[in-house]
Amino acid sequence: MIDLLFAGVAIVLLLAAGYWVRGRGGHRPTGTWAVASLLGSFALAFASYVSVVERAAESVVPDVGRLLSNSFTLAAATSVLAFMLQLNLEPDEARRSIRLRVRFLGISVVGMTALFAAGQIYDESPQLYALYVLVYITYLGVTAKDFGQQTWKQSRHSRRTSQRIGLRVTAVGCVFALLYAAYKVFALVTIALELNLIPHGARCATPISPFRCVFSVTAPALAVLLMMVGLTLPAVVWPFSQFLRRRWEARSCAALAPLWEDITGAAPEVVLAPDEFHGKKHADDADFLLHRRVIEINDGALALRPHRSPRVQEHAERAVATRGLAGTPEGDAIVEAAILRAAVHAKRTGCEPRSEAAPSAAGTASRAGNLRAETEWLLLVAHAYSQDEAARTVGDTDTDTDTDTDTDVLASSGTDPQA
Repeated sequence: MIDLLFAGVAIVLLLAAGYWVRGRGGHRPTGTWAVASLLGSFALAFASYVSVVERAAESVVPDVGRLLSNSFTLAAATSVLAFMLQLNLEPDEARRSIRLRVRFLGISVVGMTALFAAGQIYDESPQLYALYVLVYITYLGVTAKDFGQQTWKQSRHSRRTSQRIGLRVTAVGCVFALLYAAYKVFALVTIALELNLIPHGARCATPISPFRCVFSVTAPALAVLLMMVGLTLPAVVWPFSQFLRRRWEARSCAALAPLWEDITGAAPEVVLAPDEFHGKKHADDADFLLHRRVIEINDGALALRPHRSPRVQEHAERAVATRGLAGTPEGDAIVEAAILRAAVHAKRTGCEPRSEAAPSAAGTASRAGNLRAETEWLLLVAHAYSQDEAARTVGDTDTDTDTDTDTDVLASSGTDPQA
């Protein structure tokens, strides 16, 4: 079972590393190679724990599996640090700092190798092994602490939800890495004092049995998995989020079509020519089409402003209040839809502009420049324009010319004429 765990983790990490190296269209993000090195190093570290691999290596050099896995783990820790430095520092400064860390890594690995070789010569001296663990755990613990602090700090400033979640998951992985480091320090003390509290060289039967395996096996496995998930999550989520965004844009564009057709039919001058979008030729781009449709609807609403009827607004507000929707986005959209329907009708029939026009809908200024907010508002208006009975009844009637007609309109829209 323990071999399956290590082999499974190694395979998942290699696949994640390959995903980063492969690229995902466009330029590679900052830290791509550092993350790929991190995941690949951890994969090799866990692969060295698999019994088949370990036996093959130790048939050449006894107990060399420990040195290999520890060296790969330190390489992964250096990759984590390199990733952090590339995010936080200017390129030249980051390169200098990374080169310095790589030198420290080389010194640490050489020191561990020398202590390992000396331990082989002197029959696995506990003191030499304690020094070996000291070099290993010092480098690993300091890196895990620094990286955990940085990722948690950055998670509070990331604008993308997937980045915030990913960085926080990575920080939790660092906590498990520190738990593993604390266990190693405890083991170091017991070896140095020859307390024999932890059996040297004993293997774990399962990830939780005996209990020390929770710290020596489960904690590092969870640390690596959480770091892998946290660092890879934004890259995996991004294509999916782009797919959802494009689908929302296409559906929104289709839902706005009836409103757009009526408004541009009454005010055809607002339809933008292709060169008004700086020569953009992506005629099938959902983002481009939606952006253009929203602009043309808003420009058309401005062109129809002289025909916005205060009387229609008043009747629509009464109908909305009767249904308990006053002051809600849905209620405001119904009122706006009724006003636009009446304005379109007035423009098409050649009515004279009104001396006093109904004001713009609530929140118009706050939505300016925000495509998502503007689209969501226009979707409510478009739905009410096509589907809401009150918006159609009030908007399709010229309520400024006949008091009896006003009464009929209010009655058909569900409003008490005596109110």
